[in-house]
Amino acid sequence: MALQKAKDIVSTNPVVVFSKSYCPFCVEVKQLLQQLGASFKAIELDKESDGSDIQAALAEWTGQRTVPNVFIGGKHIGGCDSTMALHKEGKLVPLLTEAGAITKSSV
Repeated sequence: MALQKAKDIVSTNPVVVFSKSYCPFCVEVKQLLQQLGASFKAIELDKESDGSDIQAALAEWTGQRTVPNVFIGGKHIGGCDSTMALHKEGKLVPLLTEAGAITKSSV
């Protein structure tokens, strides 16, 4: 149930950040996406009634239990370090653009 919910969220949004509202690494990723002008859906697992089930399902699905757990264009990107590394390498904006999270005019 939680796994299907997570997969449905990922498949219907260009960018998804599974997050916890108090997590500084989650805040860092969400701020970066905002600064880049990307639209994204943040799922705050600490505020969802089934958040711990979703987190366990994500661990089963991706092998990553920690947050943030980032998906772009339906693909698992990883956490804060992976997202920041993609940005430093100049690969994040093209991924976001390809996924439709950034329109050409906002870049």
